[in-house]
Amino acid sequence: MQWKEYKQSCYECRCCPLCETRRNVVFGVGPEDADVMFIGEGPGEQEDKTGEPFVGAAGQLLDRMLSIIGLSRKNCYIANIVKCRPPQNRDPLLTEQDACYPWLEAQIEYVAPKIIICLGRIAAMKLIREDYRITKEHGTWTERNGIQMTAIYHPSALLRDVSKRPETFSDLLNIREKVREIAPKTFEY
Repeated sequence: MQWKEYKQSCYECRCCPLCETRRNVVFGVGPEDADVMFIGEGPGEQEDKTGEPFVGAAGQLLDRMLSIIGLSRKNCYIANIVKCRPPQNRDPLLTEQDACYPWLEAQIEYVAPKIIICLGRIAAMKLIREDYRITKEHGTWTERNGIQMTAIYHPSALLRDVSKRPETFSDLLNIREKVREIAPKTFEY
């Protein structure tokens, strides 16, 4: 299936109950050949309104975080595990994650990133390891299917708890070094 057809199929998805309450499917944003991919858990209210991931307060913080290390929406691909907003911004249920995961798998396969950064524990538990402990393991690297992966605190967690920001800054510098090492063309966009 071509990318355009694939996206259209995702926009028409009715695989879980989240489709009943969504305004928009929040597919993803960024270059479709990006070497660096950021993956969160799911869209919030602002994302549901606009159809673009990470545009609310957490998204604005993510943009600032990326700019610190020379990244942006122009040289990274940004997506979520679930493509529709869970009610009241609750964590997506495992059944919802499982229903939506094939869309993300296809995105990862199509984009073919060299690096994936999970934003928060839910993304890390889905992509890296089910028992991933974000408080203990953030910033550590693992390889899966030839892709280097790490996780950092979700920007919304950093809005709620600013004490996590210094360690996240260190994680960001670590990410910049990994990008320089295995995906230096990212900085040429």
